[in-house]
Amino acid sequence: MIKDTYPQFLADVEEFIFAENIPQKADIIFVPGNGYPQMAERAAQLYKQGLADFVLPSGRYSVVNQKFSGVMAKQDVYNGNYETEWEFLQQVLIKNGVPSECILKEDMATFTYENAIFSRQVADKVGLKIKKAILCCKSYHSRRSLMYYQLLFPDTEFFVVPVDADGITRENWRKTEEGIEAVTGEINRIMKQFSLMLA
Repeated sequence: MIKDTYPQFLADVEEFIFAENIPQKADIIFVPGNGYPQMAERAAQLYKQGLADFVLPSGRYSVVNQKFSGVMAKQDVYNGNYETEWEFLQQVLIKNGVPSECILKEDMATFTYENAIFSRQVADKVGLKIKKAILCCKSYHSRRSLMYYQLLFPDTEFFVVPVDADGITRENWRKTEEGIEAVTGEINRIMKQFSLMLA
């Protein structure tokens, strides 16, 4: 019986954690803060395809490290001295063809929930009415990111565009200890964080 249900259980886990949609025309592209350039690179591609007029990268630094942890990939391409995640992501977007005037600024967030909170504040301040939004985030971080942004933008339709930044994907997460830790860690954080918020 366990052998019969186990594959379905894993499929359900993957369906939940690795949220993904086909992107559609939207009002904005959100990029939660991080030190990987791939999410901002993907956001730039979508911007240049005409799928949104604005991009909003968000982030100061990791709440754990209390400083920008540095560029995590493609250091030869993105080799500046970045003080915040936002500054880094902004430069990635500009290098990939997004005009600076189309990049909104949020450089105070130190964790994912704050990315959503402060992004909402920025959107409200500039008067954006966001009916549809694209969310570019790390592949196994997509469900938790989506849940936070949905909390702050309850009337917005989201299209999640996950990106493989560190080699852990829906297709291969079960094959390595690192992948299993990443996905089970996300499940644990979702259960704990959202249970506390709803308590």
